[in-house]
Amino acid sequence: MRSTALRYVLRPMLPGDIPQVMEIERQSFPTIWPQTAYRRELRNRLARYLVATEPPQDEAPEPAQSPEPPEPSRQGFWTGVRRLLGAEPEPAPTRELIVGSLGLWLMVGQGHIVTIAVRESHRRRGIGEWMLIAALNLAIQEEQETVTLEYRRSNLAARALYAKYGFTEVGVRRRYYSDNHEDAVIMTTPPILTPQYQDLLRDLSEAHRRRWSHLYD
Repeated sequence: MRSTALRYVLRPMLPGDIPQVMEIERQSFPTIWPQTAYRRELRNRLARYLVATEPPQDEAPEPAQSPEPPEPSRQGFWTGVRRLLGAEPEPAPTRELIVGSLGLWLMVGQGHIVTIAVRESHRRRGIGEWMLIAALNLAIQEEQETVTLEYRRSNLAARALYAKYGFTEVGVRRRYYSDNHEDAVIMTTPPILTPQYQDLLRDLSEAHRRRWSHLYD
């Protein structure tokens, strides 16, 4: 049964999202975090991780029923061992398709966007900008004074997007990226709690909604 419409959702990242998030990172960045790092970050009270999802277009088929469950006593034994050792059970993988991910650290009065990544098949659909808007609104909600980020010097499309939202270049981390020793350019916003910046963000958000209405329907 096929869904009549797709509705994009931006929600907090869950442990079951991590495999898809790493898949998106592999498509987006030469080097990626390990799964263990993401699991730690999801427990970090000073971090906010979000994912953009769309629901499955088809109903998932019912799993085939095995005539006999595979060695339940052994499964129960190892489950008990993991509990005794304090190991977390492996989370069930997310069913929705994750199309983007966002990470924001809340520093002392300053938010820092650590990652924005979009699935390769869903780029140029407004999703990256949608997540950037969400990060800025979240930083305002958390009463951060400014927001910073860095981008690869060669990524001119990212620079143009950030400049649109008031980010300006404030520094360079020389040879920052380990894969090719490219510089990271640091950008920061003006004070985001001012009426002037919030008027700019509201106007840009409304323009984005008009252009990419499918994200909001």
